[in-house]
Amino acid sequence: MPYQLRKTVVLVGMMGAGKTAVGTALARRLGVTFRDSDHALEVAANRTIAEIFTTYGEPFFRAKETQVIERLLQAEAGILSTGGGAFLSASNRALISRNGVSVWLNADVKLLWSRVRQKDTRPLLRSADPFATLQQIFTDRVPLYSQADLTVEAQPRYSIEDMVDQVIAVLLGRPDVLGEVKP
Repeated sequence: MPYQLRKTVVLVGMMGAGKTAVGTALARRLGVTFRDSDHALEVAANRTIAEIFTTYGEPFFRAKETQVIERLLQAEAGILSTGGGAFLSASNRALISRNGVSVWLNADVKLLWSRVRQKDTRPLLRSADPFATLQQIFTDRVPLYSQADLTVEAQPRYSIEDMVDQVIAVLLGRPDVLGEVKP
């Protein structure tokens, strides 16, 4: 069944929650553009996220991240994946709420760890005990992620396509965001 997307869907959640993978598949399924705020920021800065953090620090990174998200939200309705920390900012949450709809991909710490532990591209996990760091970040961020407009629970048994099905199901509960197009 074809769909009509009326507002940009902004995927939020922890590193490893599947925002990019699910977002790409969701955009393909809905026939809309996929955008990734981290990728757009890297292109604009001509540096990786890790390099931006190291060279300029987190406050600089967060300010630039907000500018990129604002720019991406001005484009036609599509799917936008954000960095794990983007939704922590009250101004980003308000910006997203005004211009789109936020969907929290909620994965537990065990699932997140299984996805991120082999990667060294996560600046926040470069610590003596990366698992403990991940747990602390998760604990700190959940109250903010829970402010998202919609939530989809990630399960270890779900494929990317299963997650896309779950996201579409919650979006269909919001006719202002997504509607089915009758043939």
